[in-house]
Amino acid sequence: MTVITMSRTELSRLRVMIDLADGRTRIEDAAALMGLQRRQVYRLLDAFRAHGPDALISKRRGKPSNRAHGAAFRQTCLAIVRERYEDFGPTLAAEKLAEVHGLPIGVETLRQWMIDDGIWVRRRDRIKRVHQPRHRRDCLGELVQVDGCEHWWFEDRGPQCTLLVFVDDATSRLMHLSFVASESAFAYFQAARTYLEHHGKPIALYSDKHSVFRTNKPEQAEGGMTQFGRALHELNIDILCANAPQAKGRVERAHKTLQDRLVKELRLAGANDIEAGNALLPAFMADYNRRFAKPARNDKDLHRPLAPHDDLDGSFAWRVERTVTNSLTVQYDRVMFILEPNEITRALPRKKVTVYDFPDGRIEVRHQGLALPYRTFDRITRVDQGAIVENKRLSEALELCRAMQAELPPKLRSRKAPARTAQTDHMFGAR
Repeated sequence: MTVITMSRTELSRLRVMIDLADGRTRIEDAAALMGLQRRQVYRLLDAFRAHGPDALISKRRGKPSNRAHGAAFRQTCLAIVRERYEDFGPTLAAEKLAEVHGLPIGVETLRQWMIDDGIWVRRRDRIKRVHQPRHRRDCLGELVQVDGCEHWWFEDRGPQCTLLVFVDDATSRLMHLSFVASESAFAYFQAARTYLEHHGKPIALYSDKHSVFRTNKPEQAEGGMTQFGRALHELNIDILCANAPQAKGRVERAHKTLQDRLVKELRLAGANDIEAGNALLPAFMADYNRRFAKPARNDKDLHRPLAPHDDLDGSFAWRVERTVTNSLTVQYDRVMFILEPNEITRALPRKKVTVYDFPDGRIEVRHQGLALPYRTFDRITRVDQGAIVENKRLSEALELCRAMQAELPPKLRSRKAPARTAQTDHMFGAR
């Protein structure tokens, strides 16, 4: 025997029909309560007296909708999805069925069909990834977790910026903090150099898959390495990338604490820019480590001192190879460098040289480690709307544009590009 459950609307009608059948309610009142016409109320009343509560249950209950798609339409859609769009989500698959195959179908309808056919798994039915905890490393300097956190660190008193965070895995100690305009290769160059000068070289850094640390197109990078990865390789420091944020939980949890405590400390100190914030970080790190750092299981410090042959200047520079022309010129970052003719440079046409772009704005052209004398030609004299900006300087360039546009009179902002200054030269790569 099939038991049919009454809906909420049908239950409310049942109460009204009982009062109507017992004479406690008038037809007009019952029609108003149920939102029906008088003739519909009379029809329901006659059916209720003849068949009882079952008369109020819809006769369409449990039957397919009159507007439902036919079995042939369903099988056609599922066959196309299984053949061409098996790894598509229901939304995208419905779009393709309508656009490419002329089969318009509702997203939820297709979702249910795909679930019933085993093509799609509902989110609540998916097997959740298990992130098992791991033990801390044994020694200080064995593994250092690195990450950047973009946040309104100065609240409404200053610009949004990024805090670079280095956390030791064995002790949860903050090893280095620095405020930077954006999470870029040059920012990590400076932060890593400061870390090495203060603590020495760790065994490995543990990071996410940010483009500073890992390239998705190895064929476009030297040896499959990013500029930062190449610098660490030269200094004999390994870099490991995590598959999920949970894997580098030390630094992720540190972000939450810093976004609470550090923001309030900056507010109390009245710091409202990157320079003032960086001045407060050493004292904050000392207090943080005193409160939250854990002792390592092994007292040995695995940081290695910098070797005499470690060239921090050369390693932490943006390096690209260029071919010398027959005119002894090299082009880089929209600037032409003319090599001074001498015994070395005269033998370089059609040969490779390396351009070193240092974080402080200096540029050197080297061949086999030797810096070559040069002068520049065809310098950029103005930053116009069509200026080409290197990816590594994009965030800083946008910040500069926004600041300079805010200073211009309203009538000039949409027509006149900002004039060139020493700051724009450095941001946009002009030398």
